[in-house]
Amino acid sequence: MKHATFLFGILALWSALSVIAEDRYQFFTWEVTEGTIFPLGVPQQGILINGQFPGPAIEAITNDNIVVNVINKLNEAFLITWSGIKQRRTSWQDGVSGTNCPIPPNTNWTYKFQVKDQIGTYTYFASTKIHKAGGAFGALNVAQRSVIDTPYLTPAGEFTLLIGDWFKNDHKVLRRILDAGKGLPFPDALLINGKKDAVVFTGEAGKTYKFRVSNVGLATSINFRIQGHSLTLIEIEGAHTLQEVYESFDIHVGQSATFLVTLKGSPSDYYIVASTRFTEPIVLTTTATLRYSGSNKKASGPLPIGPTTDVEWSIKQARTIRLNLTANAARPNPQGSFHYGTIPILRKIRLENSKSTINGKLRYAVNGISHINPNTALKLADWFNIPGVFDFTTIKDFPLHAGIPAKLGTSVFAITLHDFVEIVFQNNENSIQSWHMDGSSFYVVGYGNGAWTEDKRQLYNLVDGITRYTTQVYPNSWTAILVSLDNKGMWNLRSAIWERRYLGQEVYLRVWNNEQSLYTETNIPENALFCGKAKHLHRS
Repeated sequence: MKHATFLFGILALWSALSVIAEDRYQFFTWEVTEGTIFPLGVPQQGILINGQFPGPAIEAITNDNIVVNVINKLNEAFLITWSGIKQRRTSWQDGVSGTNCPIPPNTNWTYKFQVKDQIGTYTYFASTKIHKAGGAFGALNVAQRSVIDTPYLTPAGEFTLLIGDWFKNDHKVLRRILDAGKGLPFPDALLINGKKDAVVFTGEAGKTYKFRVSNVGLATSINFRIQGHSLTLIEIEGAHTLQEVYESFDIHVGQSATFLVTLKGSPSDYYIVASTRFTEPIVLTTTATLRYSGSNKKASGPLPIGPTTDVEWSIKQARTIRLNLTANAARPNPQGSFHYGTIPILRKIRLENSKSTINGKLRYAVNGISHINPNTALKLADWFNIPGVFDFTTIKDFPLHAGIPAKLGTSVFAITLHDFVEIVFQNNENSIQSWHMDGSSFYVVGYGNGAWTEDKRQLYNLVDGITRYTTQVYPNSWTAILVSLDNKGMWNLRSAIWERRYLGQEVYLRVWNNEQSLYTETNIPENALFCGKAKHLHRS
């Protein structure tokens, strides 16, 4: 009897500890509506989340469980994607057309995901149509657990800056332009947290603050700087970096960077500046204010000078962004414990973007295929073996020969789970590109001018290349990444430049093996939406 009582006590204690040890849950209810906003001082229609533009921020801690009930009050279907969140084992929650059926008007759907083993600066935004242009975006910050050391002293506070281009036309007008086979006009402004020249961040002299900066725009690379202050880079999209110091820093579409800024100046106001890159002269500039507590002196003097069209300047800066090999990330093991440069490459893919005219309308293509999303979500078609939705022969691993016209198709690559893959993005156009991968972070190992060739591998950084989820590809240049595709699911690899993505510059990576195990992939969610050829099916 004593033994039984003792055993019962041990089991009760273990059960209690299990409950205590369970990772935190955060619950949100978001109502998505149209409303009038005034980012440029005049009224225009925007998309609001709980009445806010930008949407409410999510402040999470590593391993938090996030539950977001999205109530769609728009008159068209809607989805949100969680940019940079890996969705370990559950691409069902990724929130793009290939993995989720959109939420119909006047209904709701609940996302449930964990920010498993992640830290850093991320964002969320609408992935449907061109809703992002209406303001349907927000911050998603993931803080380190207290038991894991950071490679810098705890700052006195932190500020989140969502910087992006903006159009006077609302998202429906912009969509009609694209649907008519035309390109978008040049943006009308840059905004910081939904405002132009209006946001104020206040700190105390002598203290150091964390600045989380994301480019949430549709098309425009920006340069970020603070008058009279230097930027110490500490993190790029979930990876701690070597702490290089910059006077200004390029952040391309879809990218995020985190800096430490020490308030070493005299008590005053200082300009925070974002301006367009690769334009001559600088076409658009916006400012915010860094205010020292007690300041009664407005920011003055010329704005700090930013770079314009100098691509080599940007490439050289990009090469200085290196992984801090000795720092912990979200887990206690050093970031450099994964020796990516010694792993054999099992699959080599080259993706070449192009601009085309198909059926008399503007389209963008990858390896000669301009992607179209079928009515049936690709993930559903894969899970239920529904024929006629996609195949693995539409797109090839390498670009087509010159002169072969691009065509419409649904682009899906078949990747074996755990394959270590080299992807080279080849850009033969005169504009900068930006590529984003869902489901995984990748190592950026090389940038170069002209056409990529086999001997370029000798230039790769195989030791401390930064891991991130969005990379730029400079005009008439290439960028190479290495990635371990160890997250089973259907994953979107897309242009972060929205016009290009909307008109076909994206593909999907179907990462798969034939093992049915909850250790590699969860079952279809109980609340999954069904559409297209899967509409009549049931969960299994």
